[in-house]
Amino acid sequence: MTTHPQTGRVVFLDGSGDLPMIEIRTPWSSAEIHLLGATVSQFQKKNEPPMLWVSKFSRFEKDVPIRGGIPVIFPWFGKPADKPGQHGFVRQQMWEAKEVSSPPDGSVFVRLHLPSVGASPLCPGALLEYLVGIGEQLTAELIVTNQGPQSFAFEDCLHTYFATGDISGVSVSGLQGQEYLDAVQNFLPIKDAAPAIRVDQEVDRVYLNAPQATEIRDEEWKRVIRVEKENSRSTVVWNPWIAKSKRMQDFGDEEYLQMVCVESGNVRTDAITLAPGATHRLKVKLSSKPV
Repeated sequence: MTTHPQTGRVVFLDGSGDLPMIEIRTPWSSAEIHLLGATVSQFQKKNEPPMLWVSKFSRFEKDVPIRGGIPVIFPWFGKPADKPGQHGFVRQQMWEAKEVSSPPDGSVFVRLHLPSVGASPLCPGALLEYLVGIGEQLTAELIVTNQGPQSFAFEDCLHTYFATGDISGVSVSGLQGQEYLDAVQNFLPIKDAAPAIRVDQEVDRVYLNAPQATEIRDEEWKRVIRVEKENSRSTVVWNPWIAKSKRMQDFGDEEYLQMVCVESGNVRTDAITLAPGATHRLKVKLSSKPV
């Protein structure tokens, strides 16, 4: 256990399914980070509902991705025909905690890394680090460095599941005028003319060339969550709605009513090519305020 006079505590313990996790408390908030997938599974400010959502049916088993929180997606997004599995492989591997620090302002920073990733032929020589900051806001930064002799291409994404009061009172703004690929309609390109996205059916949209911030307005919980990002050209908005929820074993039939994914990354044509010796940093900052 690491303590700080202002931050409270940082504790390493076994969580659900005996999976190792880090519990963090600061003057403003509490959080949990599972080493499986480096998944931030909880962030909650004092006197607010949780900001992140995790399914009650998530299995919390070794080698199985956690359904919810902020899964780290790398080195591919989705399920390409020439790749094994969905959303890459790092979200189901056990990361290592490299450093815990607490600056004078009372926040806590946890640095994790995944030593084995560079052995993959898909990203030879890659070094992955993940820096999570907990305080009045949540920051998450995925740092990819190419230590190999050749360039490699990859997709990355911080696949954030946000908790909501009731999806019928939720809107996502900031993407008006952007073109998206509609996965529900076989990735049909559509220009978004609406001032905000409202979820009343399955939504699975990949916005490309969309580096701007977005906001999630929640009428039931009287809260606005702001998603700011750096070095991210893609935004994905997802809610499985009724039929798809029933097809997923680790997702409750009616849990679609309490969540929406707004994901930040670089996917499809926004993918990154990293030269030898170069570093790419994908960063998100999540903040909230009353409506």
